[in-house]
Amino acid sequence: MDKNCRLDHSFYKMHADELAPALLGKILCRKKGGTIKRVRITETECYKGETDTACHAAKGKTKRTQVLYEEGGTIYVYLCYGIHEMFNIVAGVAGYPEAVLIRGVDTILGPGRVTKFLDITRELNGKDLCNGEELWIEDDGFSLPYQTAPRVGIGYAAKEDQARPWRFIADS
Repeated sequence: MDKNCRLDHSFYKMHADELAPALLGKILCRKKGGTIKRVRITETECYKGETDTACHAAKGKTKRTQVLYEEGGTIYVYLCYGIHEMFNIVAGVAGYPEAVLIRGVDTILGPGRVTKFLDITRELNGKDLCNGEELWIEDDGFSLPYQTAPRVGIGYAAKEDQARPWRFIADS
């Protein structure tokens, strides 16, 4: 394998609850203005299908959520609280809405801080993470042990969905 190998669509075909831990240790790359920032993914969180009341697709397919129904490897960026851009990666096969939120990289914790640091905006929403020149993920063979925890910031979801251990945090 080359030093760094860009992930292709076959990697993103797994379900979100499998993809979320698989992304830990991978390198998130952002090219802007001729400069490439590379950071290691250290925390993720998954959202899986219309029956997951924490998933944006819980209310069905809308203009906002239609990206979630695309094939794995599609970028989903939305605005949270009218302030923070949130970067997600669509998982699985087209037609089933699921995604992984990138919550932390290297020493940057919090999905809003991640997008601010990397200048990830809604302009990237719907773009292909595998073939794009602005944002992609590489694998250098490094893996991180991790712990699971309940998802955070989803007080609107059903109690059983709030309790799911679908947050994946790299051990420090």
